[in-house]
Amino acid sequence: MVITNQLRLFITLSLFSFISWIILKGLYHPELFHGINRNLKSTKSLVAFKKRKTKNSSVEPKDIETLDLIAQLRKFMEEQKPYLNPQLTIKDLADAFEVPVKDLSILINHSLNQNFYDFVNEYRVREVMTLLENPSYRKLTILEILYEVGFNTKSTFNLAFKKYTQVTPTSYRKIHQ
Repeated sequence: MVITNQLRLFITLSLFSFISWIILKGLYHPELFHGINRNLKSTKSLVAFKKRKTKNSSVEPKDIETLDLIAQLRKFMEEQKPYLNPQLTIKDLADAFEVPVKDLSILINHSLNQNFYDFVNEYRVREVMTLLENPSYRKLTILEILYEVGFNTKSTFNLAFKKYTQVTPTSYRKIHQ
């Protein structure tokens, strides 16, 4: 009985000493935490825009920040056209847009209610629609066009195109010629 109480006391003192040592090490050497970005926004500030039923305002300041970030992302996608890269990843997009991957993922998933691939494919499909309507691209096959806008496979392209337009690419081309 005496040994177990002594053992408990030793373990408790050891844990207390170890935790104290970690805290002091962090206080005297803050460079140990150099990988932590203090300017990261909280997840709550990036979560979906929700209107509040109030008399004065229906948008919270955090929601305005989110809407502004969405507008910047959409403008970036339209002007820079990173979706044309067939190997585009969320990390590549986050690096180009200069935001942390986590924040971009939250923005797309929660605020736009899409996953990354649906978000990118939406822009690719819009580009295909523009090219299919353009008379100078009539000589190109749909397969050539889908590779030009960043799709890797015909099946993915067909699924995405039909999802956003409700018609096949061939039908779309015929309608708009």
